[in-house]
Amino acid sequence: MAVPDQPARVQYATDGRQTAFPIPFALAEEGELEVRLDTGVVPAGFTLTGLAGPTPGATLTFAEPPPAGRILSLRRRLPLARVSDFQQGSALRAATLNREFDHQTGLTRQIADQLTRMVQVAEGDAPVDLTLPVKAARANRVLGFDPSGALALYPTDPPPPGDPDFLHPAPGARPRGRTAKLADQASVRDFGAIGDGVTDDTAAFQAALAGAKAVTVPPGVYVVSSTLYPAEGASLLGLGDTCQLVGAHPSVTLIGLTEGFCRLQGLTLRDAGIGLFLTGIARPCVHNLISDVEIRNCGVGIRLDGGASTDRPCYWNNFHNVLVSRPGSHGVHLTLTGAGDTPNANRFSKLRVYSHGAATSGNGIWVEHGKYNNAFVDCEVNLDADASACVRVGANTDKTLIVNMLTETLGGVPNILLEAGSVETAIINLMSASAGPAIWDLSGGAYTAVNAGFPTKNYLKSSRITELTVETLRFDTEFVEPPSGGLVDLDRASSVYLVSSFAGAVEARLPAAGAANGQQVTIKKTDPSAHPVTVTEAGGAGPDGRPLALNDRYDWVTVVSNGAAWHVVGQTAPPANARFVDGVATFTPDMTQRLYAVSAFAGAVTVDLPAPGDAHAIGRLATVKKTDPSGNAVTVRQAGGGGPDNGPVTLASRYALVTVMSDGTAWHVVGRHP
Repeated sequence: MAVPDQPARVQYATDGRQTAFPIPFALAEEGELEVRLDTGVVPAGFTLTGLAGPTPGATLTFAEPPPAGRILSLRRRLPLARVSDFQQGSALRAATLNREFDHQTGLTRQIADQLTRMVQVAEGDAPVDLTLPVKAARANRVLGFDPSGALALYPTDPPPPGDPDFLHPAPGARPRGRTAKLADQASVRDFGAIGDGVTDDTAAFQAALAGAKAVTVPPGVYVVSSTLYPAEGASLLGLGDTCQLVGAHPSVTLIGLTEGFCRLQGLTLRDAGIGLFLTGIARPCVHNLISDVEIRNCGVGIRLDGGASTDRPCYWNNFHNVLVSRPGSHGVHLTLTGAGDTPNANRFSKLRVYSHGAATSGNGIWVEHGKYNNAFVDCEVNLDADASACVRVGANTDKTLIVNMLTETLGGVPNILLEAGSVETAIINLMSASAGPAIWDLSGGAYTAVNAGFPTKNYLKSSRITELTVETLRFDTEFVEPPSGGLVDLDRASSVYLVSSFAGAVEARLPAAGAANGQQVTIKKTDPSAHPVTVTEAGGAGPDGRPLALNDRYDWVTVVSNGAAWHVVGQTAPPANARFVDGVATFTPDMTQRLYAVSAFAGAVTVDLPAPGDAHAIGRLATVKKTDPSGNAVTVRQAGGGGPDNGPVTLASRYALVTVMSDGTAWHVVGRHP
């Protein structure tokens, strides 16, 4: 007979009702069948019918149906033995020979079936050593594969009592349990965190921080609905931007450091009221390290608060390589809301505060309260044009250090604002790329600046200098030449305007004096043409109450505003002023003109000089000249009696003149014709 190539095993899933199960392989006798429910052998409780020798057809029938949900396994199990013995010289019967061959073929089929249920090397795979290590070496170990694919032993978990299962390969390492090794760091996933951006993972983080000193945050977006408080010495460690803590609502504070020696690294905190808050509550908030952290879309990125008690200060915290992007109000805020000490000696290095196109209403860095060595080194602030200041140093500050700072906006935001009351701020190497003042000093000069401000170094607003030593003094100078003359508005952007009127008369119009209090401006005519440069005032009378003409090449005038009017404080060889007097009997000169031309055509005229001791007379020089051909005299005397050289002077003929000067006690004649 022939034994077909067929599996010697069949399995059924029981349903609690079926009792008869067909056997698809051949059985020679009943003892060849092994029956199992799941992994246990069933020795009785069934009958076997329809044995057909080498051909299938038998049926296994249970007296009671097996329970539902079980796996019924039926397999042919032949004894590993030779069943026939052929005697020397005896007849070799076909039935006996066939039976022996059937048995051996069945055994081969049985072994082949067992091999299909074993781990095997794939055909064509490169050969490797798959020999098990000796018993003593493999005891209490897990069998695995090394990088070459060969068998290797690894520690078990948990380790058996008294048998360490982890040994670091470095010299001097000591073995210890694998469980202890894995407990060195805990993952928030170990405590149920999901990180899908939807599930509230606050409880998982709180449990992890309560149960472990070092907590890792695998990549994910973890929703946080209330503040997480790492205990003293704890670490919360992520892998960068892929590890995000996001606020469940816009008013939540994500992480609060209220103790010391904590470490935050490789995290992104976003979409919250405050990203990171530091203050001493149970213990001093000191020596915390925040590195490689981004804080995004928070009202305040980082807030340090001196808190309620001087025994629990906010000191010596370190921030390195931190990005605060898109803050709603302040990027970094140092403040004091209670009776504690101000935040002191905190260090920020490679901090960047960046609006990134979003509106920022406050300050990039605001040291509102902070005494003694809060330092900002190699930092950058780039803000929206609506911000208050890139860096603001408040009234309750002392010895704030700003080194290698870059400040920038697209508007006129102050680069560094020093409030009145701030003391000993040090600014070293400031690149100010905002159009506002590089340093807006309201402190009264209580600061030191070195190489501060770019492109204009040390540009100060509202500053008072008690003593100034200048080695080189430069003035902003602007050359003005209208193509056809006409009106030019002087915009206060320069201190000296060189004006050419070569193409036509020019009106150089000063701004209103009220908008230029304290500003000094020099205007100079540079061309040899006959066209004048006339200095006027927008909405006002002009320098010294009148337009002023620069007629000759190199004529100049310097004017200054006191907030009410422009005043001439210097000019080159101004034309002599003159006044013509006609039709009066008595005239008192105001001593503002150099020449008084007096006509006596309508009748005799008396010129009463002011008292020589009058303030507007002392040192003044004036000429009085008779201009008409009549016989009426012009008499020059002193009001109240007397006159130049102790007596009146009579000018009787046309073109007669006298020049007088006061020395403060008397009028003296210094020139006369005839």
